[in-house]
Amino acid sequence: MGAVAGLAVNALVTFSSESDVDLLYGFAVFGLCVMGGVYATDVLARPGPGQLRAADITRRRIRDYVPRGLTASLAVQAVVLLALVTVAAATATADATGRPGRALTATCSTGTYTHAPWPGPHYLGPALGGLAVGTVACVLLLHRVTTRSGDDALRRANARATVGAWGVLVTAPLFAVAVTTGQALLGVPCGGAMRTAAMVGLLVAAVISALSAGHCLGVLLLPQVYLKARS
Repeated sequence: MGAVAGLAVNALVTFSSESDVDLLYGFAVFGLCVMGGVYATDVLARPGPGQLRAADITRRRIRDYVPRGLTASLAVQAVVLLALVTVAAATATADATGRPGRALTATCSTGTYTHAPWPGPHYLGPALGGLAVGTVACVLLLHRVTTRSGDDALRRANARATVGAWGVLVTAPLFAVAVTTGQALLGVPCGGAMRTAAMVGLLVAAVISALSAGHCLGVLLLPQVYLKARS
């Protein structure tokens, strides 16, 4: 239901007049709505009062419930996203219509080239703002899920779903930023080995983020399949 709510909000609400920026806001809204769904599940599934429960006194840790490989991969991709958006914002220039921070301008021996779109400062708010809010929400929700009473299997499923929702906040913007940056660099005829290395790095980031996004959606929408595969 959290995923459905996220899709519904994106269908009904326009967050920006620019389609690419609106899409970045949409990724953040979708991930946060999914986290809200996980929270609601955790509240509804909590054992009611009056039930007699017995349990060993064991300290629960978040790292014991989250998928470690996926979490580590998403953390690295979050750092890459932060670096890409920061560099792009620092190198952005005005586009052909005079809007600041929307294009990349490069001066080569054959002339000056300007290419748009470019993930400039207007990407900072939706990409990094959504990532920051989502990270805080993810940590708080993981703490709640881990320390709650009740079924351990449900606890693990909710922890994985939380990480999957956070993954959407990381991988989808990273894919969008990597593809947008790569398209602009393709139009620059100079740069030599540095440009080639940047293009290869952006291609790798785009492929890995796309695969990770698909995996995160699988964790969210097909949790039982994922749990059976891991068991």
